[in-house]
Amino acid sequence: MNDIVLITGASAGIGRGTAELLLKNGYTVYAGARRVERMKDLEAAGAKVLALDVTDEASLKNAYDTIIKAEGRLDVLINNAGYGAHGAVEDVPLAEARRQFEVNVFGLARLTQLALPGMRAAGRGTIVNISSIAGKITIPAGGWYHASKHAVEAYSDALRLEVAQFGIKVILIEPGPIKTEWDETALVNLQKYSGTGPYAPMVKRINERFRSSYRSGAPGPDAVAKVILKALRSCCPAARYPVPFKATLTILLKWLVPDRLLDFAIRSVLKI
Repeated sequence: MNDIVLITGASAGIGRGTAELLLKNGYTVYAGARRVERMKDLEAAGAKVLALDVTDEASLKNAYDTIIKAEGRLDVLINNAGYGAHGAVEDVPLAEARRQFEVNVFGLARLTQLALPGMRAAGRGTIVNISSIAGKITIPAGGWYHASKHAVEAYSDALRLEVAQFGIKVILIEPGPIKTEWDETALVNLQKYSGTGPYAPMVKRINERFRSSYRSGAPGPDAVAKVILKALRSCCPAARYPVPFKATLTILLKWLVPDRLLDFAIRSVLKI
């Protein structure tokens, strides 16, 4: 069957890379994003482009209804849209923290609610939620982003258990550092909220670490796209896929090392 796929946040990074790879492998891809003008090349490659703001109810419903009207079904939902509202938890305004959850958690959850009845009626379907190793391990100046990804992890675990009885699969993808625009947004917010004041020295060192880890040796979005394709092709996919291998090691480290020792290591590296 030629699966019908909706990808959110498809104008850049992991979303774009996934759209390109799935198109090459015969999937019918609906690419949704706020920045429609940035998806002209995807459209030329065969994607069906949708204006989609995951924080807007009307936009979500219109995107889903457009797909159902054209195709009659949605087989795969890839909830990729997200961003990082970085800064010390004391500094980040609660309005920004709420927006972080609106984009990273509630938009994902609402689109899933729209998709589930059709998938349940069909007795099949796949929901792929793009989480992060940030949902498993937390560093300073990323508290709200980490909290949103922790929420995605817990939400997805509950969802997977609930909908398995209807033949619906739920898969978590947990990227580590990947070369995308994500880190630039995170660093802009980091500087905006905590670039001055008592946390500024810590932020300077975190900024340097971010740039080093995301720009030196980090794989591109294709690495994540390939894992998503592998999961979609599997008859029995894993519950979660860390990517790349370094992400697996980071999660293992979190599991093995006591919190107090891990705190000491992080504070030592950042000199805080």
